[in-house]
Amino acid sequence: MSAASSPVSASEPGATAVRWANPARHAAFDEWLARIAAAQQLEPASLRVASADASFRRYLRIDTLGGVTRIIMDAPPALESCAPFVHVAGLMRDAGLHAPEVLDWDEPQGFMLLTDLGRQTMMEVIDRDRPEANRPLYEAALDVLLAWQQASKPGQLPPYDEALLRRELALFPDWYLARHRGVAVEGTLRGILEQTFDLIVARNLAAPMVYVHRDFMPRNLMVPPGRPEPPSGRPKAASAPSGGSTDTPVRSVGAPILGVLDFQDAVYGPVSYDIASLMRDAFLSWDEAFVLDITVRYWERARKLGLLDYEDWHQDFGSFWRAVEWMGLQRHLKVAGIFARLTLRDGKPKYLADAPRFIGYIRHTAGRYRELAPLLRLIDQVEGTEAASGWAFGRV
Repeated sequence: MSAASSPVSASEPGATAVRWANPARHAAFDEWLARIAAAQQLEPASLRVASADASFRRYLRIDTLGGVTRIIMDAPPALESCAPFVHVAGLMRDAGLHAPEVLDWDEPQGFMLLTDLGRQTMMEVIDRDRPEANRPLYEAALDVLLAWQQASKPGQLPPYDEALLRRELALFPDWYLARHRGVAVEGTLRGILEQTFDLIVARNLAAPMVYVHRDFMPRNLMVPPGRPEPPSGRPKAASAPSGGSTDTPVRSVGAPILGVLDFQDAVYGPVSYDIASLMRDAFLSWDEAFVLDITVRYWERARKLGLLDYEDWHQDFGSFWRAVEWMGLQRHLKVAGIFARLTLRDGKPKYLADAPRFIGYIRHTAGRYRELAPLLRLIDQVEGTEAASGWAFGRV
């Protein structure tokens, strides 16, 4: 199919021109943009690609006559619904988080104009070689997470219930094992997975329920220009080019300073999920000491806020840590399956390149708990690895 493109702003050399595989959608977009341009003070000639994600959405950036930039979401309605994004964005802003504001939404066409949270993610300013230098960034991430969880109310988001947990777990045998590894998921192997999944679901459903972002990690947290300070030895975050500044609120004392993106799949689920997602990242791994350090800081603050009033979580970090590990295990199995699906079904091979990180997480956790020994043996057989003895924090 033919593709059309829009001019690229001269203020961003190297920005990617916007291409349209579907001429009819291109025409609909041009009509919508022309309709809102004057009221929103947009400069259509400045349109360029901002980013794309693992879904069918993509994001464009556009300048305004006032000197700030805006983000346009392009989400074909037949493939992506924008309604959850709009709803969750409202919940986040009500909670005091720095989430995009919806300025215009063409719901039938799937075009949306948003405020711009900046060009630099937390991931881009992290110093991978010196974990301790990143503590202020992770403290800022905890500010965001705790504010989000404190605002939780039942009935506002879809429940992270047993059906959803099991659908996600099924991605591992269906896509990672069967389609990626070519393993027949039947007989004894199927039995091991079913027993393991039963344990994972039961443990995680017992946790207190809060708002769950579901992909709370440095790639989805935005650093406002110049703040916070990057790790020592690194340059400060660059300001936007002339004529392309972003909307950056003045931070009040105690307010979260990191912007939040990619939240449209948020649910009401286990309190342990987002901290597990933050510290066992899809694209970045930390050693155990740093993971424990930040998780302990989260635990200290969360228990004082009354978020961990379950069993002995509020007084025994070891008990809470085990819950985080079991929640992380569910996520790691799910994501390994998702990355295989993105490669094999959606033609996005870059994601599967990170699958070994998740297999490592799975082995790491399975090696700590005797109930998970069958899963560890299964993974080792599939991956051709050898089980190593591990240590456990607290009781097992």
